[in-house]
Amino acid sequence: MNRDRQYHIPSEATMEVIGGKWKIVVLCHLSYGPKRTSEIKKEMPDITQKMLTQTLRELEEDGIITRTVFNQVPPKVVYELSELGVSLQPILDQICEWGEKYMNGETKVSAP
Repeated sequence: MNRDRQYHIPSEATMEVIGGKWKIVVLCHLSYGPKRTSEIKKEMPDITQKMLTQTLRELEEDGIITRTVFNQVPPKVVYELSELGVSLQPILDQICEWGEKYMNGETKVSAP
């Protein structure tokens, strides 16, 4: 975790951790439960394997997800939200809700 960095406003810290093209998408998939790398990749066909690996590493370094390696052949690796990651659930829910409304053309803003 990079908590030594100085931030000017709280949203800057949030975006440092969950910002970028793929992190929120990965987190939304993991919010449904633990997944193997191949399962995440299958649900995100547009992400490259290299970018998925990098995204998972960054989220793990920031303590948002946990990586469990099972001692078997072939090795089994499972990713899931950590306790800190679960604390993002309300934010993820709101982002998904907004996205659904946007996709359905329901995000028209009316003037006060």
